[in-house]
Amino acid sequence: MAHRIAVLSQKGGTGKTTTVRTLADAFRRVGLRVLAIDLDPQGNLSDYFDLPPDAQPTIADVLQGRVVAAGAVHDGVIPANLQLAEAELALAGKMGRELSLRKVLRDSDDELDVVLLDCPPNLGLLTVNALVASSHALIACEAQYFALQGVEQALQVIELARDGLNPDLDWLGTVVTKADLRTVHSREAVEQLREAHPDKVLDTVIRSSIAYAESAERAVSILDHRPELGADYLDLAAEICDRLGEDPSRRRLQRMAKAARS
Repeated sequence: MAHRIAVLSQKGGTGKTTTVRTLADAFRRVGLRVLAIDLDPQGNLSDYFDLPPDAQPTIADVLQGRVVAAGAVHDGVIPANLQLAEAELALAGKMGRELSLRKVLRDSDDELDVVLLDCPPNLGLLTVNALVASSHALIACEAQYFALQGVEQALQVIELARDGLNPDLDWLGTVVTKADLRTVHSREAVEQLREAHPDKVLDTVIRSSIAYAESAERAVSILDHRPELGADYLDLAAEICDRLGEDPSRRRLQRMAKAARS
């Protein structure tokens, strides 16, 4: 079975989609078979992978039973667009709505190592579906004053998913993004998170840079656009592999990070 990792946050602008995009790229570069699923009706992850806005079928078609998951994969991505908002409304009226995604993904990862699910920037029904369908949850948050509050809200939704729906769901940890550790504010935010949740805040901190917006605009991985910045995500991917028990991939990622910084 593949490691299914839902990446979530309680609001937008946390670097969540960049995290999914770059982790997918990093894992693929060490030979892991990766599927990325866009669960945001805005389709930002799909755009970042340079998929056409009219790509069909999408995750909305999968959720509504018009196509199996394997039939909606475009270059390793199941895309999303505004049709997903309509699909979410339709799900809201169904019995067992929280299980919908798990059911349609049941046989989708037999030949995969990692499935990354980019949740919408809220903690609603699609995020709950992602958590119920996943083996692991990764919270993304900014290094700012309200970070701890956002993490606590995300943890409440993780507990909701665990309660009778997915009791084996593992909180993989929290990754701090958009951090400027030269500032007291960012350093204190990271320290507060680590005090509140020892061992659950990943050691890797993603530095803030306008290069990430440039990377997204050009639909080019930060690993290629700015390799020295991308080294942060190679470190993150290595740390996640360590927590997943993927030691050979961890070692290769560490070597890549070292090379990117040299």
